[in-house]
Amino acid sequence: MKTEQVTSAQNPKIRNLLLLQEKSRARREQGLFVVEGRRELQHCLEAGFTVRTVFVCPEVAGLSSRPSEASGEIFPADFPTSSGATSTCHSEEAGGRRKNLAGEPLVVEIPEPLYRKVAYREGTEGVIAEVEVKERRLEDLELPENPLVVVLEAVEKPGNLGAVLRSADAARADAVIVCDPLTDLWNPNLIRASLGGIFTVPTVAATSEETIAWLKAHGIRILTAQLQDSSWYYDVDMTVGTALVMGTESTGLTDIWRRAADAHIRIPMLGRLDSLNVSVSAAILLFEAVRQRNS
Repeated sequence: MKTEQVTSAQNPKIRNLLLLQEKSRARREQGLFVVEGRRELQHCLEAGFTVRTVFVCPEVAGLSSRPSEASGEIFPADFPTSSGATSTCHSEEAGGRRKNLAGEPLVVEIPEPLYRKVAYREGTEGVIAEVEVKERRLEDLELPENPLVVVLEAVEKPGNLGAVLRSADAARADAVIVCDPLTDLWNPNLIRASLGGIFTVPTVAATSEETIAWLKAHGIRILTAQLQDSSWYYDVDMTVGTALVMGTESTGLTDIWRRAADAHIRIPMLGRLDSLNVSVSAAILLFEAVRQRNS
């Protein structure tokens, strides 16, 4: 495994890492995103993503030896490479962008003061990775009989989407579909909030029109969460193939989903407010589906 040491925040690799963390445009152009933390990286690897570069701080990571000698402490034994190769060959462009990387990932050792500058949060085990984007499409989803799917329309806050993914993982949902997203799926805040759920639950982005057509083609009932003209959520059958569809807290679902719905459902609101956080609503509905399916 090839390693090198970087000590300056002005190093092109460090500057590019920060660029990928901060700019969705950079993530799109380079086809890379950032994963921070061993747990999240482990889920990422298990989902078949390919790591390009890993930034390791030995002091924070608590390695018993240098990264070049401690790969087993950072990565599992079956750590995937870009092409299954055992040698490293890469070319670099200006600004630290790496293309045509084959073989094992590059490991960059950085000191603790520099790690503290580039880390998004405390307690992330001293490991940050640049990972290749792996685009997923609706047609790539492999569904069991009577699938349970979460659909979110135009959710803007990465933290909300991340929290929904955690609930989807806990409820063993079969997929999460983000329609007309206002945040990209590789936003570091989303990955952090999901605790790696973006990797454990098949997640795709699509338009509302594409998603409605796909759900109907697969015989999945569309249940839209809305206050108007709706039934209590626990009175609706969720044991069949079910898509739980939710919109934003401010505007709710658009008319295209209301018209496409097989049933409208709502959660009892006994207080003076008429809105729950979308992640809370998703958790309530998901575990009602779990309750029904396990009864």
